[in-house]
Amino acid sequence: MEARLNALPQFVTEIDGVDIHFIHVRSRHDNALPMIVTHGWPGSIIEQMKIVGPLTDPTAHGATAADAFDLVIPSLPGHGFSGKPTALGWDPQRIARAWVVLMARLGYSRYVAQGGDWGNAVTEQMALLAPPELIGIHTNMPATVPDEIASALQPGGSRPSGLSADERYAYDQLDDFYKHGLGYAIEMSNRPQTLYGLVDSPAGLASWMLDHDARSAAMIARVFDGKTEGLSRDDIIDNITLYWLTNTAVSSARLYWESKLPFFAPKHVKIPVAVSVFPDEIYAAPRSWAEKAYPKLIHYNRLDKGGHFAAWEQPALFCAEMRTAFRPLRQSI
Repeated sequence: MEARLNALPQFVTEIDGVDIHFIHVRSRHDNALPMIVTHGWPGSIIEQMKIVGPLTDPTAHGATAADAFDLVIPSLPGHGFSGKPTALGWDPQRIARAWVVLMARLGYSRYVAQGGDWGNAVTEQMALLAPPELIGIHTNMPATVPDEIASALQPGGSRPSGLSADERYAYDQLDDFYKHGLGYAIEMSNRPQTLYGLVDSPAGLASWMLDHDARSAAMIARVFDGKTEGLSRDDIIDNITLYWLTNTAVSSARLYWESKLPFFAPKHVKIPVAVSVFPDEIYAAPRSWAEKAYPKLIHYNRLDKGGHFAAWEQPALFCAEMRTAFRPLRQSI
């Protein structure tokens, strides 16, 4: 991992008092579309390393020069090689403002943004800021849950009648996650400083990170059992190692405490949005919900495989989605 990471151009810039680390790879192709890609938790820039080559050098990976991207891949504050905030207020909205500053410093007059997990929260907040340079976003974990569904998911609620098959599936996924999968998020959002044990034990850190959601945990278990999956043992160990060596187990948890956003609720994004739905995501957003959440939905696709860490697990599918999703916007570059 160290050699592969060091082969990528990396930089640090201070924004609003915090050092922001980022990978920045410019394509050799003219008219490449700049894109800022934001990871989540328990992810890192390790997630996006597999997509750098295919997106910045598409002709070497079976695509055309017309699909080239310039990539900016920052580390969230408190994660990886970025600084650890000491002042209050580093929530997704503030990070979004920092990303707008970062893209301006890099000289991009038109760009798109992509994210999943916290990366989606930051990316959607960038869209709400609506800087004129941001022409569209893509998400692989969209915030689309309607109010009536969110209400039904509360304790004592029940699945509404009249849902389509995709809507029932998404409801059942969310119902299971809220009942059995939110423990880590509740602890980090309420008492992040109590997780100091994670910086004392690499085994403890690994167990905390790997038990993220049921489908991801099951997939990772299959990997360590020798099965062929989108991730390898080295992929998983590399990501944990980055958290361990940068001592960011606790500082990364702070984002859960800082954020006050309803994670899956629509944010009323008005600029063009593309959505890729991977079947083993925490919930597979139905097209009907996505169309209501994003009035300028320019792309929606349900993939056959992949989960929460889409770019990391299924980089070929992810890159194909980026090319297709943003093709309609390239003419404005």
